[in-house]
Amino acid sequence: MSFVSAQTVVRLDAERCRVPLRARFSYDGEDPYVVQAVFFDGPTVLARWHFDRQMLAEGLRTPVGEGDVAFSPHRAAGGDDELRVALRGPSTDGERNAVLFVEARALEGFLEQTYAITDVGEESLDLDRLLEEFLAR
Repeated sequence: MSFVSAQTVVRLDAERCRVPLRARFSYDGEDPYVVQAVFFDGPTVLARWHFDRQMLAEGLRTPVGEGDVAFSPHRAAGGDDELRVALRGPSTDGERNAVLFVEARALEGFLEQTYAITDVGEESLDLDRLLEEFLAR
């Protein structure tokens, strides 16, 4: 099996509270550097992001990233460890920002499944195939 996914609840940081949203994190061994995250409100897809797997894992321990994506460890009010995910993206009316919190334990479990497919340091890309696909477009 070269594909895994996991669903979890993330919390969107709103003005006065945290709004729960459903998220699906996916990993395909054919694209070993990337974790895809899809965020849902009910059946509606709110956003789809592609994260660097190593950066996601590092963000559980130390602040990483700049620009459109930044991750940092966070301790919730109840004492649970979380990953703070800061996203910045364009929209039709300017720039949009969102801050999400993901339970660290759920994300660590998902990352362990990805390492069973492609261990850290064993990532590689078939550049010839990638170039072929790029030139075919």
